Order: sequence, then C-alpha cells, then structure tokens
Amino acid sequence: MMKYTRLTKEQFEELQEEFINFLAVQSITGKEWEEIKRVKPEVAEEELDVFSDLIWEGVLNNASYLENISAQQLFLFKVEESFMKLIVIKTTNKKIDFTTASGYQWLQKNFAFDEVEFFTANKDFTGHKNEDIFSLVSQGAIITKGSLFNFFNKIVN
Repeated sequence: MMKYTRLTKEQFEELQEEFINFLAVQSITGKEWEEIKRVKPEVAEEELDVFSDLIWEGVLNNASYLENISAQQLFLFKVEESFMKLIVIKTTNKKIDFTTASGYQWLQKNFAFDEVEFFTANKDFTGHKNEDIFSLVSQGAIITKGSLFNFFNKIVN
C-alpha cells in the first residue's frame, strides 16, 4: 500500500534516470521492464508506487520550510525534529491579495500596521513527521528555502 501518492507522468519523465537506476538495483533491465508492463501490469503498478514513495520520502526528509499562501493569509512552517513552528500572517484588508505581486509588496511595506495580524504556534507532529509534511503539501503548501519564515520570525520575536 502506498504511503503518499504516485508521481505524475511528468514527474516520472523528469526522474527517468533515477527510475532506471531504481530498476537496475532490482536487476530489472529495460527489456524486462517492458515485458513486466505487458505481462504483469499489476507488478509494474506496484513498482511505480514503490518508486513514488521512495522519491516522496527523500523530498520530505529534506523539507525544512513550507509555505501556504492564500489571498489574505500566509502560513509559514519551519520543520523541527518533533514539531513544526508556525507563523500565520493575516490581513483584515479584503482588498489585499497576498498571492499577487502587489499584495505581497503591500505586506512587506505594511506588516507593522493594524491591518496585519501575526499568530505563532508550535504544532506537534500527529504521527509520522513526513506524513504530516505530506499532508500540508497535499493541501497546497510548497517546500521552500525559508526566506519568508526567517524574515517574519525576526519580526515576531
């Protein structure tokens, strides 16, 4: 059973070399892979799932920061060993949209004003760290280098 989700066709194409190496480690040649896909499609499906989980596991192990940005809210996460630090930035100004360049510039200039609210929290992992991170990614968060988190972390502390 899969732990995460299967990679998209585009992701498989981008990771073609890695997938070939993955098959090679299992002593499966290109010719044998074509045969497996033709004769035992369910085995091919399982291999795609296992590879997908391996890739996700590697990506999630290396995720240190996540961001989920909507029109009026920014959710910034920093992954620690047993919990995530969370900074939420919210505007009460309904004309502002943080997902646009102008909305983001407005935030950079006006974060100290009353129209902008900050909340911070620590969120313990509910179970497996990577599954919690994957859940955030599934909800639209993106993995980042943390520049936004670090910028706003200095302000709230």
